[in-house]
Amino acid sequence: MGEQTVSHRADQPTDIDLVVSSDQVLTWGDKQLTCALGAGGVLHDKREGDRGTPVGCFALRRVLYRPDRLAPPKTALPVAPLSPRDGWCDDPTDPLYNQQIRQPYEGHYEILWRSDNLYDVMVVLGHNDGPVMAGRGSAIFLHVAAADYAPTEGCVALREADLLCILKRCDPRARLCVSGG
Repeated sequence: MGEQTVSHRADQPTDIDLVVSSDQVLTWGDKQLTCALGAGGVLHDKREGDRGTPVGCFALRRVLYRPDRLAPPKTALPVAPLSPRDGWCDDPTDPLYNQQIRQPYEGHYEILWRSDNLYDVMVVLGHNDGPVMAGRGSAIFLHVAAADYAPTEGCVALREADLLCILKRCDPRARLCVSGG
């Protein structure tokens, strides 16, 4: 009898992944946490500006944080501080689309150094980055939720304490997997 092998599809979550359902619940191990999702719902066909959270499994690329508000988060993921000059290009016609930029910058971008606390700590997700495809969505992050879990522009958002707890214990192989509803 031959050995049995088990294959894993890249678009299917594993037991180390953060799994997000369309009913705004993030499951990680035995924890279930409330999260905010995009105002446009959970979408299989993500497009720039649709305010939807894309379906799929996305690598946790790196953590960015506001050093004037928080100490560097404890995590096994790469960590970098934000500066007031940081932004994220969201212009599909720009060569730096869906990439971090430094201001001043001529193209259209989202400011990462925000006056609210939503980007005090954020995880850059591996959405539309290998390769980047114009118009397929940019600036998809796991970040801090508003106090009332108001909808995001397409990101997944958690309470700051929940996000920091996950980061502390997160395996670098983990992904954020959003399931369609």
